[in-house]
Amino acid sequence: MFQSYEEALKWIHSRLRLGIKPGLRRMEWMMEKLNHPEKKIPTVHIGGTNGKGSTVTYLRSILQESGLKVGTFTSPYFEHFNERISINGVAISEEDLVRITNVIKPLSDELEQTELGSPTEFEVITAMSFYYFAEMNPVDLAIYEVGLGGRFDSTNIIIPHLAIITSIGLDHINILGDSYKQIAFEKAGIIKAGVPILTAAKQREALNVIKEKAMEMDAPFHYLSEQFSIENHHSLDNGERFSLHTSKRYFESLEITMLGQHQTENAALAVEAAILLADSYLITEEHIRTGLKKAYWPGRFEVVSTDPFIILDGAHNEEGIDTLVAELRRRFPRWKKRLIFAALGDKKVDHMIKKLDSVAHLITFTSFDFPRAASAEELYALSSLDKKRAEGDWQKAIREEIDALEENEMLVITGSLYFLSEAKPYIEKRR
Repeated sequence: MFQSYEEALKWIHSRLRLGIKPGLRRMEWMMEKLNHPEKKIPTVHIGGTNGKGSTVTYLRSILQESGLKVGTFTSPYFEHFNERISINGVAISEEDLVRITNVIKPLSDELEQTELGSPTEFEVITAMSFYYFAEMNPVDLAIYEVGLGGRFDSTNIIIPHLAIITSIGLDHINILGDSYKQIAFEKAGIIKAGVPILTAAKQREALNVIKEKAMEMDAPFHYLSEQFSIENHHSLDNGERFSLHTSKRYFESLEITMLGQHQTENAALAVEAAILLADSYLITEEHIRTGLKKAYWPGRFEVVSTDPFIILDGAHNEEGIDTLVAELRRRFPRWKKRLIFAALGDKKVDHMIKKLDSVAHLITFTSFDFPRAASAEELYALSSLDKKRAEGDWQKAIREEIDALEENEMLVITGSLYFLSEAKPYIEKRR
């Protein structure tokens, strides 16, 4: 039995050595042993390439405003591991994490002796969340973010009230496939019979796959720009304002404080979801407006300092970089942009760097302490920008770039969310 938080966390992280093991049989085995906690919780399931975390946050904030006790299961964490299992935005306590690990470890040991083999870290954490939300700290509803793909993701044992696929992008192509159609097929695996599916996917080939799966499963289909749509979008100094036609009503001048046109799409998905959930829960227009405005998710085009001007953005794939570059051009056309970039080595970073080159005044490539992190030199070699440098010490890179900022220059720190989770507290402490 684990006595301390550190011991429990060490055991959980030790499961990383098992890598990714797609399939649901290990999860089903553990749920059977736990008397199916996943069936005791009303859920919403959210998948997609980008925008999952923000959409989870918008919906959680709306539901919380309505008085509900809302669990969220998200990944990766940004600053603290416990964030992955939260209730009303508050992470699970260290004491409860120890208690729940002591429930799951004996099952993991027993499962290891079967033909199914040991559960992975993600499977263990997913099982912990189900037990926590159902038995230890019961919630009114839980929002589950897909870890990878959808069809074989360990969260896909739930039958949710509704499902959302935020977007489709070319990420994890070594696992999910190298085309929008293949990746959409994996993401569409979360669509269940008769359960409404909402999506903001843009590529026609991806959208067709999702739509066909919805028809096959007799799942009501809600597509952004058809069943619900955004209009009158305006960027504000501290957020975005837009109006929204949902499938049931019209909302004028909704406001969010997260920056970026793409965030209006994530917010629109959350509002449409709330409208559909209002058949089962008391959710008013005021809950929606206030919930959207209060919603906050770190590291998503986040201004962490105005003097000097510093933005953090977890753009960790091509679509994320596209969005970042577009927002930098749209919002800050006259600013010179100094960038710091770090990425995982298993990402297709050449195209990402090429796009960053197009908007940067100078790029510093760096690395960080993570098993799959690319070296600063590897990233540097892929850039064609004249003003570029490699600095393996990310803390030194941040210090030097902040000190070098001149008037009308901004610093954008981007790339892996794992990197940003270390960079943000460092910047805040330095300030």
